[in-house]
Amino acid sequence: MGMEQTVSFAGNSVPAYGAVCDFLGQRGFALQMGMIDGQLAFPDELPHDDWLELRLRTSQGMVTVRREGQRLTFVTWGNADAAARQAWNALTWAFAELGDGRVESPEGSFDAATYRKRVELPEALR
Repeated sequence: MGMEQTVSFAGNSVPAYGAVCDFLGQRGFALQMGMIDGQLAFPDELPHDDWLELRLRTSQGMVTVRREGQRLTFVTWGNADAAARQAWNALTWAFAELGDGRVESPEGSFDAATYRKRVELPEALR
């Protein structure tokens, strides 16, 4: 069973994966593409604009991102260790930050800045 967090963009555009990848990379948190819509992808491959599911590799573990309209759901394993949960939080925060989205988590609904203060992030992003 997986754990999920959602970011809603209510009237805003979902940020492009390339912009999120660059944003995190400039802060020392590297991403690699694993799969795009169920198809294997090259590590530096960019998804088409209408992607529905990404599997993203980080040094801490894999995170799945599912897209449904103006909403993204971030999924990681229910038994993910602390480092994998930090990567999951980092991706959730970065998409919310760049797209002016609201994070919907079991703890409540937060803007990106508030969410960032509430969760554990990888050392490079603290």
